[in-house]
Amino acid sequence: MSKQIYVQAQPDHIESLFKSSAHSALEELIWNALDADAKEVKVDLVTNALGAVDAVRITDDGTGIDILNADSTFGSLGGSWKRDSKKTTLLTGRRLHGRHGRGRFKAFALGAHVEWRTSADIAGQRLQYLISGDIANPGVFDLESLKPSEAPQRGTEVVISNSRAVCDSLLNAAETVQTLASKFALYLKSYPDVRIYFNGLPVTPIIVQKRMNEFELELDNGAKAKLEIIEWKRRFAGAGKLVIAGGDGFQLHETSPKVRSGGISFTAYLISKRFSSLAEENAFMMEELNSEVRMYLDAARKKMKEYFLSIGLDRTAGLIGNWMDEGSYPYEADDTSEERERFDALSVELASRMESLNDLSTSEREILFALLKNAARAVPKGTLKELLK
Repeated sequence: MSKQIYVQAQPDHIESLFKSSAHSALEELIWNALDADAKEVKVDLVTNALGAVDAVRITDDGTGIDILNADSTFGSLGGSWKRDSKKTTLLTGRRLHGRHGRGRFKAFALGAHVEWRTSADIAGQRLQYLISGDIANPGVFDLESLKPSEAPQRGTEVVISNSRAVCDSLLNAAETVQTLASKFALYLKSYPDVRIYFNGLPVTPIIVQKRMNEFELELDNGAKAKLEIIEWKRRFAGAGKLVIAGGDGFQLHETSPKVRSGGISFTAYLISKRFSSLAEENAFMMEELNSEVRMYLDAARKKMKEYFLSIGLDRTAGLIGNWMDEGSYPYEADDTSEERERFDALSVELASRMESLNDLSTSEREILFALLKNAARAVPKGTLKELLK
């Protein structure tokens, strides 16, 4: 059997979905696998002799693609089967992510040609199908049945070839794993039997996080929420976000934390059962303009400021103590001058931004601090905050 599936949408609207970062596109494809009840999702990069990405392959052990409804599954943009569902249907009943049928088109952000090879149980038989699409004609997908292998594994394999240049940003495995871990942190915590791998590396917050702290928040109106702050071992582009999540840990919205973290790489998660209803009302799109949402955000940001301030004070004391012990610190312990306060602020900020500062020898650090002391002396009163921005 073979047929063509035509997408019911204008080409320019379809093409607008191709404009996505590689990490964002990869995230959507992983969500598609998880929404198909996959317990294991593997992402692998196929590279050429020069080390560039030739193709991206995503495999899962989920329920496969519903071929009987392929016309609506692949042919209806904005009408995904997930739109009227909140949970996966066949096995685990996990929370669904996508509802707009856009995820499959994000694959074209990674490459010009995409193939979905899927095995699904249909009418008591395990059948295999191939669905393919090309960026040259994004409104049409080809569907053909395949001769099933002797023992076909249920699930889907997505192969994206003729890769685009953005795929090379995925080659930094540490950065990619860190980014994916921050996106799926709460989901993996809610569903501990789920496994995600990138080039053989497990995507798990436990490995890449430095520490995690939880706080119970109580608002003035008596409402409650939980705030989780994960500090990451390394910096990455997707850090520094306040993520809004429902009681099941499902991410609903992202916003700015509006706090200074003192150079700490982190993601904060604000969690409440109430948020699922607010998300249905599109309340988070208004953020501070919605009074209820603003109360939750204000409480979270207040707690985050307290948290990072306490960490900053502890960190400052520890750093300065070490520098005093080694003899590189250019002030006496009993010095209470305003110049020293400015130096402490500058040196601690420098330490947060310059990871190699601790790799310097004592004499090198002493020379650097002498220069920094001159800078602290020259900083006009009241301009330190502007200098540290």
